[in-house]
Amino acid sequence: MRTVEPPAPLPGTEGLFSVSADAAHLNHGSYGAVPVPVQRVQERLRTEHEQDPDGFFADLPARVGAARVRIAAELGTDPERLALVANVTEAVAIVLDTLPLGPGDRILVTDHGYGAVTRAVARRAAETGAELLTVPVPLDAPDEFAVRDAVLAAVDDRTRVAVLDQITSPTARLFAAPDLLAALRGRGVTTVVDGAHAPGMLPAPVDEHADFWFGNLHKWAFAPRATGVLSVRPEWTDRVRPLALSWEHDRGYPANVEWRGTCDYTPWLAAPAGFELLRGLGTEQVAAHNARLAAYGRRVLAGRAGLEPLPATPGVWMSTVRLPAGRGETEADVRAVMAQVWKRLATRIAVRPWTGGGVLRVSAQLYNRPREYERLADGLAELLKG
Repeated sequence: MRTVEPPAPLPGTEGLFSVSADAAHLNHGSYGAVPVPVQRVQERLRTEHEQDPDGFFADLPARVGAARVRIAAELGTDPERLALVANVTEAVAIVLDTLPLGPGDRILVTDHGYGAVTRAVARRAAETGAELLTVPVPLDAPDEFAVRDAVLAAVDDRTRVAVLDQITSPTARLFAAPDLLAALRGRGVTTVVDGAHAPGMLPAPVDEHADFWFGNLHKWAFAPRATGVLSVRPEWTDRVRPLALSWEHDRGYPANVEWRGTCDYTPWLAAPAGFELLRGLGTEQVAAHNARLAAYGRRVLAGRAGLEPLPATPGVWMSTVRLPAGRGETEADVRAVMAQVWKRLATRIAVRPWTGGGVLRVSAQLYNRPREYERLADGLAELLKG
């Protein structure tokens, strides 16, 4: 592996987040961390809400629509295709309830997919009599072209839907590349893209080839939780089934998806402030810093802890290594590893089970420092001896 030097901290980012200095938070990719300026925007919105609840709710549909327009501009997509949702978990539920499926139909996923999304697909397949096909993609698949070949080889005349990660959650790899989506579309397959990690990280996250695309803004786009987006191609918008029938239902998509009564809408209204902050810091500078720091973390874990580095997609702000055989191969194993790392090293990481050795993922964000990865690597080298 070539030498990767860590980046210097980005100017103006000290104290930007309120994560505790008593621990190393190397798992930004799971839950994110809301920058302090965006927290303050949301606090002001909550105060406004409590001062006049009736007025706040009366104005909400228009304000949510205005926030959506601003977010769509940041994502480079049409606001009429975009709906605000709580998160990817909610978005996939809406999509699966919209898709016409029946006995004999086949839904394709890969073994790198996010667990909750795959579970939702499995349940929908069971309800409709469709078949769930999981395509195995080797951990050492070198690039997105190898992924493309594996996925397309599994497509047949019964394949109706493909649910693919844009950037895989457990392995931090680009899967749903534009050429793969175009090829699937050319074969008549409806494409559903889980872009949970794309907003804020990728310059143009919404892939126009996808029939349905969804992503989270609370991971890399500095938005409060719970803020996600669902993008739907025009030919599907009239068929979208919201999870709940609301007073906005007759307005159609996207309003019928967005309105859910007396929920907390302040995360959505504050979300544009996250994009503004990201642009103020310098989008390209943040991307370069985080990608370089993630690559450094991967190198340190491989070099100091002797862990196998897994193939990486350039520009992704997460990186992965593989645990030794026999470690982290079951859900119970990975929970034990994460608990030990927290207890003994005061470090948050993500580990997912994999036959032959679990996959350990570290994230890189502006509040992280090279010494945190170094300390993790040194600690893991000792911990894994036990």
